[in-house]
Amino acid sequence: MLDLEVKVKYLHPIWNEKPLNYATQFSAGADLRACLEKTREVIAPGDRLAVHTGLAIEIATPGYAGFIFSRSGLGTKTGLVVSQGVGVIDPDYRGEIIVSLLNTSQWPQGIVHGQRIAQLIFIPAHQAEILAVPDLEPSGRGDGGFGHTGET
Repeated sequence: MLDLEVKVKYLHPIWNEKPLNYATQFSAGADLRACLEKTREVIAPGDRLAVHTGLAIEIATPGYAGFIFSRSGLGTKTGLVVSQGVGVIDPDYRGEIIVSLLNTSQWPQGIVHGQRIAQLIFIPAHQAEILAVPDLEPSGRGDGGFGHTGET
């Protein structure tokens, strides 16, 4: 039995054919689909496009948030990735999920209505008690930044 309940509101009939679900028994993410007004959209090299998905969710289990990740095949084959790296869906957000895609390739790339464009993964997310302090406890690493621990 799963320990996470997520309610889905379908905002577009595209989801009537294939409701949001996992592709395989062990898939980590559920595929989000492009819900376009046109049959096809083209994203120029280096440009972004906000792509509607035609659905909204309610994360009904406390302590979780939704995270939108790139689909590895789409990113590898076409260069289309989630523009901010990972999108975050706060548990109290009830609006339509919109995925911002970035074309990292050198060529214009198209997406079509209904295409799988990203994956939605639910991960525990907790708010921390944030405390202002005059000093931080020392550590073995200290304040060493990028590359501080070596390359290998």
